Amino acid sequence: MRVIMLSWEYPPRIVGGISPHVHDLSQQLQAKGVEVHVVTKATPQAPDEEVQPSGVHVHRVHLTEVPNDFLHEIQLLNLATETRVRKLLEDWRPGGEPTLFHAHDWLSLDSARELKYEYSLPLVATIHATEFGRHGGIHNDTSKYIHEQEYWLSYEAWRVIVASEFMKHEVNRIFDSPLDKIDVIYNGVNASKFDFEWSDEEKAAYRAKFAEPDQKIILYVGRFVREKGIHLLLDAANMILAEDQKAKIVIVGGGDKDRFQRFSDWAGVGDNVMFTGFMSSRPLYQLYRCADLAVFPSLYEPFGIVALEAMAAGVPVVASDAGGLKEVVLHDKTGTSMFSGNAESLAWAVIRVLKDPVRARHLAESAKARLKTDFNWSNIADKTIETYDQVWEEFTHSYWIDQTLWPIVPGAEERAEEKHVREKAIASATTVSRPRPMVSGLHRPPELDEDEEG
Repeated sequence: MRVIMLSWEYPPRIVGGISPHVHDLSQQLQAKGVEVHVVTKATPQAPDEEVQPSGVHVHRVHLTEVPNDFLHEIQLLNLATETRVRKLLEDWRPGGEPTLFHAHDWLSLDSARELKYEYSLPLVATIHATEFGRHGGIHNDTSKYIHEQEYWLSYEAWRVIVASEFMKHEVNRIFDSPLDKIDVIYNGVNASKFDFEWSDEEKAAYRAKFAEPDQKIILYVGRFVREKGIHLLLDAANMILAEDQKAKIVIVGGGDKDRFQRFSDWAGVGDNVMFTGFMSSRPLYQLYRCADLAVFPSLYEPFGIVALEAMAAGVPVVASDAGGLKEVVLHDKTGTSMFSGNAESLAWAVIRVLKDPVRARHLAESAKARLKTDFNWSNIADKTIETYDQVWEEFTHSYWIDQTLWPIVPGAEERAEEKHVREKAIASATTVSRPRPMVSGLHRPPELDEDEEG
């Protein structure tokens, strides 16, 4: 089996949660015998063509012109992706090895759909989050465009993968995607990245950068957007401090922190709140290991991979019951849940953890144990392969097999010649961009997925 992963981001380019997800999944799939080719956007930090030590092939493509805005950038990226994948397909086509496309979110729709119909090969899609869910509805032209792209991705895919039962029902509800077309495969975490040697002296010195020795660190990691609930954490700060004056709230993430800082100062909790800004991997992993608890008060959360990271670090977790988080954090079993959107409930949950460290430690140990089963990347890869195998089996017994250009049935080569696919593959990479909707004022990426930047 050969899989072409289509993703607008891949390490070292990390914008949100899609990048680490595609990376970890690809590594595990390759280890299990699936030949994985990731096609993604170029970055100066990595070569255009690379075979990683795991065996994963990464193909990074360049835009043919300077984009006018973010949506134009994505359309140009899809054109460049399509050009590169055509060349790959023509190199592989004579062998006829089972090959399918795996697109991650709407950002890869255009190239995936074009290639699907050109070659009559099946498409699998992972929907990481929805525009409707992120914003509680569709409220402007940009959101409408993204929402429609998400709908078409769910429609064009042979099967859809989501990371939680919550997302399964959301995709069914807002896109009318049949429930029996949607596979729930949880996200995972590589727990070994938190198992590094670190002396007590080194830990104490690092912890001192964030809090006094007698202060308890309440850690938040996530993007500075409303649906992640930072405002609820700050609303709850005075209630938490009324019970524990030594609490220290440390907020990690990139974004506009000024308004949150002003609110903290206005509310009289500024001395107990620290905004670190963006933190790279190792410093963030160290901070996790210093924390007394991690809190994720999301209003909308398709899954919540940062909760897994906290669990992997052995940190007690407080999380809202929004979306997929209630599947990740099981109340009084692997963490403590709060009512979504309720600052008083958040304060209650945090105080409960701080006042009963023995209970909190027991829950943290149970959570870490669960990582080895439900959130283990090897198991996740096995389930993904089951989806691939099902799709390929159904494809070979469908009417699509009579249209494919893949030489697994008679007449495939003749159809390929009629469509001139080899000529298209060797044509110039410079392509006139497709017509695009009139969307003004969008010069940065919208919030694209559920997983947070560090």
